[in-house]
Amino acid sequence: MSPRPYDMGRRRESVDDTRARILAAARDLLVAKGVVAVDAIARRADVSRATIYYQFGTKIGLLEALCDELAERGRMERLAEAFGQPDAREGLRILVEVIADFWAVDRECTRRLRGLAALDPDVGQVIAARDERRRNGAAVFATRLDAGPQFGPILHTLTSFEVFDSLAADRPIPEAAAEILALLDAVLATPLPPRHVQH
Repeated sequence: MSPRPYDMGRRRESVDDTRARILAAARDLLVAKGVVAVDAIARRADVSRATIYYQFGTKIGLLEALCDELAERGRMERLAEAFGQPDAREGLRILVEVIADFWAVDRECTRRLRGLAALDPDVGQVIAARDERRRNGAAVFATRLDAGPQFGPILHTLTSFEVFDSLAADRPIPEAAAEILALLDAVLATPLPPRHVQH
């Protein structure tokens, strides 16, 4: 009997362990120091720079993997339920609750990532791409709810980490979801007044 399947399984497990160790090091350094420098991550994970590049391709690939891990822990796959919900209002409720749970997964890491986006172009690129996905999803709900073009930007803003983090300053983020939903209900129930221009 060939030992190859067993060997391949052990190799795969070793690769997965190394990958997890690198991601943990990246997260810990980000939270503790506010940096995502490959050299520092390699030292903390006790691997070479080459191993990081082998695992993730680029620094952006590493950042994408870190964000993907947060999304997996936050069960972002549940967004499919929100978009597949026949009742758009119910879908909106699910959307807000799923996003709240996601923002709550690792608040310190997310806060650091989003703050660093303004300073580090690689982080900025990764965060901007993910925000764009949320913006596109908000536009889909604006259409489904027949709420007008202004609703998409409002939904995008109200589901941002910064809004949730601010509303839930001293409590769990998911508790802010009800307040976000109440604000969205108010927007949907009452058209926004036109801007008054003084002459």
